[in-house]
Amino acid sequence: MQTENIPLDETNCFSSLFIDYISEKPELKDFYTDFPSIDNFQSVFENRNFKKEHRKVLVESLLEQYEQTTASEKAISNIKSLSEENTFTITTGHQLNIFTGPLYFIYKIVTVINACKALKKKHPKQHFVPVYWMASEDHDFDEINHFFFDNKKYEWTTDQKGAVGRFKLDDIGDILKELPSGIDFFQEAYGKKTLADAARSYVNHLFEEEGIVVVDADDSNLKKLFSPVIEDDLFNHSAQTACEKDTSAIQALGYKTQVSAREINFFYLDENIRERIEKEGDSFKVVETDIRFTKSEIQKLINEHPERFSPNVILRPLYQETILPNLAYVGGPSEAVYWLQLKSVFEQYKTSFPLLMPRNFALVVSQNEALKWEKTGLSSKDLFLDKDAAFAKWVSGNSTEDLSYSKEMEQLNSIYQSLGEKAAKVDPTLCQHLETLKATSETKLRNAEKKLLNAEKRKHTVKENQISAIKEALFPGGSLQERRDNFLNFYLSDPQFIQTLLDTFDAFEYSMYLLFDENN
Repeated sequence: MQTENIPLDETNCFSSLFIDYISEKPELKDFYTDFPSIDNFQSVFENRNFKKEHRKVLVESLLEQYEQTTASEKAISNIKSLSEENTFTITTGHQLNIFTGPLYFIYKIVTVINACKALKKKHPKQHFVPVYWMASEDHDFDEINHFFFDNKKYEWTTDQKGAVGRFKLDDIGDILKELPSGIDFFQEAYGKKTLADAARSYVNHLFEEEGIVVVDADDSNLKKLFSPVIEDDLFNHSAQTACEKDTSAIQALGYKTQVSAREINFFYLDENIRERIEKEGDSFKVVETDIRFTKSEIQKLINEHPERFSPNVILRPLYQETILPNLAYVGGPSEAVYWLQLKSVFEQYKTSFPLLMPRNFALVVSQNEALKWEKTGLSSKDLFLDKDAAFAKWVSGNSTEDLSYSKEMEQLNSIYQSLGEKAAKVDPTLCQHLETLKATSETKLRNAEKKLLNAEKRKHTVKENQISAIKEALFPGGSLQERRDNFLNFYLSDPQFIQTLLDTFDAFEYSMYLLFDENN
């Protein structure tokens, strides 16, 4: 597969905060530890103190979770290696989208696998385990109940409530019947008991030789390790104060932030329910329910049933770093941005803050689409223009007429400069009047230029339709392909698709990959 890399800041697809982070803008250095270059990892694992008893609980919990999964030998070996002091994890997390959801789910896992391989090559005495953290406790089912394959939306309808990882799979079979052959591993996965079991099964199948370890944090023994934070958050609200400190500082730099801390950053989690906990006087209530606790009752619940407490977006990252010997978190642009709001939260709880690694980004271009785009004469980078801008650039480059009024604009500026010099000698107050006239003239000239361009555009509707068709194929619904299309669009015609990604992506290459696919 031929490739080309486009700098992320030239795609116009990402926030200024994310672009400035990967550009290592000095103003942002207070919000993370080190930049995630491969050379910066040694100091991280040398200073990563992780309790031996936490390793023991982690290994025991994971082996128990894997009892119902036909796991690869390498995955089991990686789990057992987590008991050793020289073993560390590189982690990514994602929602439990059905049938893997959007394509970038695959990209995330490929990134952590390749990061571990690169680190092992550089530091052979250490062991690095790729981890997929299932967001099994999320309750926003509408976000994960569908996927897009072959230009069709497949949707799972169920009346189940609460943490999606606990959802039973009895009523998902209709989707399986609609999908083509060649995906027996999904048949096996969705024959499991819960959605979390299914995700662990198909991730293990798709990356069987890579030893990916799937972590389900909806686990009583793992939650016990997090009990001190649960107690502090409910009674002292330290996380809110710490997060607001970083959030305010980032906003003061002119950036928009992603998340907001609450006084209490935990949900109450039980069968068919995941609702926020709020303090009400001297007691605690579970929102949208009649459930109430006194201070002593909720203290007892923390001690006896920590699994009933589910962290929100503010404390989930801290939970992850509490139970994993982790060095880096691999995430998308939105994830990297909200992690920048959390460094003070980690400092508050004396927990190591991981390196924040952007995942790999890619656009898969079929041979047919590549040939069509090449015929337009536009560049690969122009693929990331919106369709109107791409067509306007094509028209400007292919018209037999000069459609630019730049020369006339220069003449206009020269005229008004001369008029201004004359006016200044006679009455300087006239200069402001001339500036207003100049601005009005410039606006009218730009509008005239737009009308000229639009008139030329109308002569090339066939080319406009061609450009629009390519854009829609590669950016369905105006979105990045990786944020909508399912990996089956490529995997079914090329079973080596994932292996190709593993062979092609560099985990430390922070750019947009263009993948020219000869199999589609």
